[in-house]
Amino acid sequence: MSFTAEVKDELARVDGPTRAAQQAQLSAIVRVCGTLSFRGPGRYSIKIATETGAVARTAIKLTHKLFDLETSLTVRRSVLHKTRNYLIEIPEQPELEDALIELGILIAGRGLAPGVPRNLLRTRSAISAFVRGAFMAGGFIADPRGEFHLEIAVTGEDFARELVALISSFGAGARLNHRRGAYAIYLKSYEDITALLRGMGAGRVARVVEVARAKKSVKNDVNRRVNAEMANQARSTGAAADQLQLIDEAEALIGMRSLPPALRAFCEARRENPELSLAALGQEMDPPASKSAMYHRVLRLQQLVNDAKNPTEDA
Repeated sequence: MSFTAEVKDELARVDGPTRAAQQAQLSAIVRVCGTLSFRGPGRYSIKIATETGAVARTAIKLTHKLFDLETSLTVRRSVLHKTRNYLIEIPEQPELEDALIELGILIAGRGLAPGVPRNLLRTRSAISAFVRGAFMAGGFIADPRGEFHLEIAVTGEDFARELVALISSFGAGARLNHRRGAYAIYLKSYEDITALLRGMGAGRVARVVEVARAKKSVKNDVNRRVNAEMANQARSTGAAADQLQLIDEAEALIGMRSLPPALRAFCEARRENPELSLAALGQEMDPPASKSAMYHRVLRLQQLVNDAKNPTEDA
């Protein structure tokens, strides 16, 4: 089961507490993945197509429970994609027009209603149910172990913008993208996605996303630490190589016996421990020396080598 199907399966198990909430959920499902046919005054039929069994079950259950309408279900398997396609048909029947008006899909005597059905969305539970139905009908969410991405595909600019406003009421920041005649409402941050999931009633999946984020955070922190350590090691290795070259020059130009005792001890320790950082090398000295003290010895050695290379400048 895909992660999207897992989310929709959980949402399908959430029951709206009131008739208005149940109507709001069915209204969103019909609006997002339904097709309305008109054959004359009062003569309507609906086809609802989905690839998710939980969505098909919810649409049929609510249609029967709320309006006792006749429905038929056809299940087809896609040979190409190896998935099932569910087609729910609500044929022409006398009660259907009144049901569409009650769902806020039709306005009596005026045709299709634009935007979301505000008359149904007067309570928090109804808003939650409507957004839940919209996601079930046209939503996608990426597996949070990869990226954080959730979107809902809808048609109609007014409907899309008003749905964005409803999602924002959950504290989730959604954006809108016009895509080939349709609109994609999308969220890409962990905070926004979990806020929306909780707002729709998918608390269990929201916790799954939280766990995935926590694991990502630990993994990223480990990676940062490893990268920082590797970078430090690379810098230390480069610095040690420079110091060894400086020591060779000092030996050739000045001679080890001519160096001050502290510098001679540094040179000997560095040659014996080329892999250590300057701070770690200082701990090998007797007595131990700080990183700052070791750095000053390198500077003193560099100055002596420079003086040896350019004796006339000192005159």
